[in-house]
Amino acid sequence: MGNKIAIVADRISWEERQLIQTAREYGLDVEWVNDESLCLGHPDAPTINHYDAILIRSRSYTRGGLLATQAEASNIRTLNSAAAIQACENKLTLRTVLRTADVPVTDFRLVLSRTDFEKALEELPLPMVLKPVFGGMGKRVALIRDADTAQSLYDYIEDLGHGFEQAALAEPFLDSGTSIRCFVVGRELVAAAEFQSAGEDWRSNAALGNRNRALDHDPALSKIVDSVVNELGEGIYGIDLFHTVEGYVVNEVNHAPAFRTIAQATGVDIPSAISRYLQEILA
Repeated sequence: MGNKIAIVADRISWEERQLIQTAREYGLDVEWVNDESLCLGHPDAPTINHYDAILIRSRSYTRGGLLATQAEASNIRTLNSAAAIQACENKLTLRTVLRTADVPVTDFRLVLSRTDFEKALEELPLPMVLKPVFGGMGKRVALIRDADTAQSLYDYIEDLGHGFEQAALAEPFLDSGTSIRCFVVGRELVAAAEFQSAGEDWRSNAALGNRNRALDHDPALSKIVDSVVNELGEGIYGIDLFHTVEGYVVNEVNHAPAFRTIAQATGVDIPSAISRYLQEILA
């Protein structure tokens, strides 16, 4: 098999530059393809059919799965798979897939209307987190601390969001101020770090630049990562966990994870790990 790979993304950031540079050191021919310029649909679409594999790194929470579906229809090796990307893009689908397989996930209620929201307020303790089903990087995630302001907050969701954007998950606020990011390549947990909220921002997302530290790969951490990969298939993932008194629970899985911060926190050469995996699957 050949070694020509497209990184499909809306732009080239630090991660894409590192991947392109490092992959070439491993004998891989890698280039960026703008995910807004493909116009796929025909099985012989000339924009992708000459690649041996494509690595989907679209930041859009809809674009990646659509592009992967069309690439697979043209028999092109796609990372991650269309099914995995589509599950990661949709927080409800992801949690349903994992929970059905007995993988522990954060408790939640699906909110599609104000009636749903009011029931969630009755069933879940405050403070409560309300987050969009489609989205990432901590954007449009709200912490509801008291019932007096809850209805006013939902006014904004109801009045300003389109139907697609109004779909939300309500979940308990796990008040530790920390989250754990596990970076997976293939089936291997290559790096793990804890991220802690800084300043007045309660969110602990790696994308927000909060404090971090490397974590050892303890057996419990590896076990839950393995269980996620068992359901989604091999690939490149950023798996976000919370550590509760009952153990680890999965919060989200990112199909196109940033890795600058976790690489700095752990010292792991993630671009090389990805390049070696690409070599392996193209051999």
